[in-house]
Amino acid sequence: MALATLIRSRGSSYRRPGARMLIRTDGSTVGSLSGGCLEEEVAQCALQVLRTGKPSLMHFDTRRRFGCNGSIEIFVERARDDFFAAIATSWRARRGFRAVTVVAEDEQQSGSRVLGLEEITPQGAFVQDIEPPVRLIIFGDGPDSHPLRMMSELLGWSVIEVEHAAELPTQVDARTAAVIKSHNYGRDCAALRQLLELNLRYVGLLGPRRRRDEILGDLLDSGVSISAELFAPAGRDFGAETPEEIALSIVAEIQALFAEASGESLRDRNAPIHGWNLVRPDPITVEQCETSRP
Repeated sequence: MALATLIRSRGSSYRRPGARMLIRTDGSTVGSLSGGCLEEEVAQCALQVLRTGKPSLMHFDTRRRFGCNGSIEIFVERARDDFFAAIATSWRARRGFRAVTVVAEDEQQSGSRVLGLEEITPQGAFVQDIEPPVRLIIFGDGPDSHPLRMMSELLGWSVIEVEHAAELPTQVDARTAAVIKSHNYGRDCAALRQLLELNLRYVGLLGPRRRRDEILGDLLDSGVSISAELFAPAGRDFGAETPEEIALSIVAEIQALFAEASGESLRDRNAPIHGWNLVRPDPITVEQCETSRP
């Protein structure tokens, strides 16, 4: 396969640096570099790269040919087997890494490879820090589990479904989130008792505020320490009613949290679409739990 990497952009572009596409020898592709404007041309170049073994740097002025007001550069190379093997190893270990792409006149030095976050990167290389996918723990069964799992997997997340508190994982990392939705007071209490002590960035609890306050009151009275960030009721205000709509509101909240984005309408932003916005949704803190108890 050939690997095409968007390594540089100026002005507006549909995808940002780090977007990648794989091209097979039959011309079929996986991934995207734009809204569909460039892929066919990049694929044709990739077939030539596969035939000759020589990488190519493509330039696109999107102001004249496409709908974006900018320009991009895409590096096309023959994909190395060890590149994908290193990614698979890092993701299995849920370990972050750097994808480094070097564009040099010497073809032996050019290409993409994986480095550890602490390793020294070559000067002038395109460097992308990549974290493992979000891992979502779904506690409880019911009709609302299926759309929550499907939407999470569509985003490439890793999903673990658990029905009993004793089955909850105790080894978690910074990219792990949990949603509690057993719709049973005792089971929700048991799950929260374990998850709230694991320092997770997101623990979502379905149900109204009054029920949340009652559960947290019981947990605090029993001496549970809260180190996780609790979002209860879970989800964004999308006017959700059906299980699918509820799942959408929860997944959107988790995505905004881990992307450190505000979740506001892009229409109302006075900044570039792809600009970083570090406004995070507010979790439920211990102080809020205590003051909101009935």
